[in-house]
Amino acid sequence: MSHMGLPTIGFIGTGVMGKSMAGHLLQAGYSLQVYNRTKAKAQELLDQGAAWAASPGDAAAACDIVVTMIGYPKDVEEIYLGDGGLIARAQAGTILIDMTTSSPLLARRLYAAGAEKGVRVLDAPVSGGDVGARDGKLSIMVGGDEEVFQKAAPLFQCMGTNIVLQGPAGAGQHTKMCNQIAIASNMMGVCEAMSYAVKAGLDPNRVLTSIATGAAASFSLSNLAPRMLRGDTAPGFYVKHFIKDMKIAIEAAEEMSLILPGLLQAKALYEKLAAAGHENSGTQALYLLYSGE
Repeated sequence: MSHMGLPTIGFIGTGVMGKSMAGHLLQAGYSLQVYNRTKAKAQELLDQGAAWAASPGDAAAACDIVVTMIGYPKDVEEIYLGDGGLIARAQAGTILIDMTTSSPLLARRLYAAGAEKGVRVLDAPVSGGDVGARDGKLSIMVGGDEEVFQKAAPLFQCMGTNIVLQGPAGAGQHTKMCNQIAIASNMMGVCEAMSYAVKAGLDPNRVLTSIATGAAASFSLSNLAPRMLRGDTAPGFYVKHFIKDMKIAIEAAEEMSLILPGLLQAKALYEKLAAAGHENSGTQALYLLYSGE
């Protein structure tokens, strides 16, 4: 199963993020099997030497470690728990790593279902967007067992620079929710600051040189505000996926009797943006609601 002593890796989901992440594993010398619903999106990796898996289950049966980077919790549930899915077909001792941003509750269910079969499951969502994925500098927040985390660490080190075991199963997803909650209100702040700069007759790019490194500094201000100002709405991270994340966070918060007004406001604005035809735009497209375009 191994290639030069390295574990064989299955990678499910080669979209905007997954393609770059899987590419780093290939470059590090891992033998890689890839699967994506749309095969064309995996072509670049196949050209670089990855093998094609006919299904996620086939990858699980043939690999030591399988990484998933897919869309929605329902997709995760289907791929992990469905007939002929990852848990059904993985051999005992296989490590399954879900890097999709998904529900903390589902992460705990996957861990328990895997444990019954001797299959180890980690939840390991990421932050850093398309730039972080491309540069191999993602922040990776992990939930699961310490011993399994240590075995997966070399893989994480290919894809990210800030890798933290946050706690037991589900802790990685809860941490990602904290990340998305902070971003939600911050994105409104960035849009409002840029709109104010324009209305005040300032050069917004010049304003950014002053405020992007001060107390207001954030990833969104440094990386997404320039895209907003250029009218570049291409997705680093899709509006539809951000809405999905905000829904997960709101559900989890409600379970804990926690009210998050900033998050609720951001979700309402993003739903308005999606309804206007921008669900496949990048999150920076929120600026369009403020700039009246």
